[in-house]
Amino acid sequence: MQINISSKNLDMTPTIEEYAKSKAEKLTRFYTRIEQINLKMEKTPHGFNVEIITDIEHHNDIIGNAQEDDLYAAIDSCTDKSVRQLADLKNKLQDQKKHNTPTGGQEK
Repeated sequence: MQINISSKNLDMTPTIEEYAKSKAEKLTRFYTRIEQINLKMEKTPHGFNVEIITDIEHHNDIIGNAQEDDLYAAIDSCTDKSVRQLADLKNKLQDQKKHNTPTGGQEK
């Protein structure tokens, strides 16, 4: 799995980069088929905007956005939103497996 971190109008310090990377790595706990994570941070006049784009094998990308006054709070909020979306996807896929009828079976 690859993690790409980029910033716009923001000085990327090693502390911020390490914090963002550690949060992004936690996403793999909730869904194992993640191929790549792109984390984009931007300084805006109203605070910080963070976007996490999670590339998942055989599925559409999951995108989480957050805008906060504090950069660390924005990273946390965006990670929480991505975790929620990954958990929902995993539950949806597990429910599909449960409700499929066996091949050759007859529905009544």
